[in-house]
Amino acid sequence: MLLYIPFDIFVKSHTIGLSTTAIATTLFGNADEFLDPMNKSVFLEFIHTEVFFLMMILLTLSAVYIRLLHKKSATLILTINLLMGFALLTPIALTSAYFYSTEFVSIYIVSFFVWHCIALYMILRSFWELNIAK
Repeated sequence: MLLYIPFDIFVKSHTIGLSTTAIATTLFGNADEFLDPMNKSVFLEFIHTEVFFLMMILLTLSAVYIRLLHKKSATLILTINLLMGFALLTPIALTSAYFYSTEFVSIYIVSFFVWHCIALYMILRSFWELNIAK
């Protein structure tokens, strides 16, 4: 999981981009640069694989985090709810940007980085709990 987070950021930066202009160019194309927009079938396949990998990593991470920090329920509930909320907002915002309005691209970028930061925190906290467990 610790390797997945930075690799996911790296892959996203090279496939669809991590700025509003890069994502908009990837999704909608650019007539000045003769770039075609992303086909609907390609976009739906991309979202499908994203949701699958997102749910697998979140399920595994949440299970480990709950198992290790079950005594700290307030922090546990808040962290997992924030992670799930922002992680689920990520594909929803990207889909909304593709089908409805480009304004959702900025929501996608913010939610993408927020869930990655929370997941990284949970991974490091889980490693900390594993290493100091008595």
